[in-house]
Amino acid sequence: MRRSDRLFDIIQRLRTAPGPVTATMLAADLEVTPRTVYRDIATLQARRVPIEGAAGVGYVLRRGFDLPPLMFTIDEVEAIAVGARLVRRLRDPKLQEAADAVLAKVTVVLPDRMRSHLSATPIYVSPGITAEAQGTDLADMRAAIRDSRKLYIAYADVTGRRSNRTIWPIAMAYYVDVTLVGAWCELRADYRNFRVERIQSSKVLDEHFDQDNGRLFREWSALPKARPAG
Repeated sequence: MRRSDRLFDIIQRLRTAPGPVTATMLAADLEVTPRTVYRDIATLQARRVPIEGAAGVGYVLRRGFDLPPLMFTIDEVEAIAVGARLVRRLRDPKLQEAADAVLAKVTVVLPDRMRSHLSATPIYVSPGITAEAQGTDLADMRAAIRDSRKLYIAYADVTGRRSNRTIWPIAMAYYVDVTLVGAWCELRADYRNFRVERIQSSKVLDEHFDQDNGRLFREWSALPKARPAG
């Protein structure tokens, strides 16, 4: 790891840590010696990065510190490129636009030697086989999840039998071959997963539901996820 990358990683770890971080902990994460960490901390302090603390006690980053311009390793650049290409599999146009916007923003801050690598990363990501949603807008569905708004949907099960339901959308679940919306179904009074390609129509309602401080998501997350249901 280049020293500049290591200095940036130290700032990141201190910035996200809930409390003081010792040099020994940082050294283990960065795979260097504590002595190297002490030198790096001294370098950052000399550059007026507001790190407080002492050896044996731990270090903290004073609140309100703005990070320097983004720095990426070559592996991080490739991870961004692969991630953006994987988003295409989700068949969500708005999410794809957002991924493209992220790539554009990252490209601006990259040095010239990395910029071309981002756009021409020698990695192939298959288009996937996820079915495209026809009767619902996935961006509206994600917004309903964020805003805790109920959805009224017309849904066809595996046999083609149609039912109308009011659901409380909790989360999106992306599998290789299918996209689901995890929800509480008022009709069944239970959690259900709905395949988005089987939603024939949907409408975001004005009525909100209570996420109960994340309880709904935790309970839905605890359900088996090995096989897509619905």
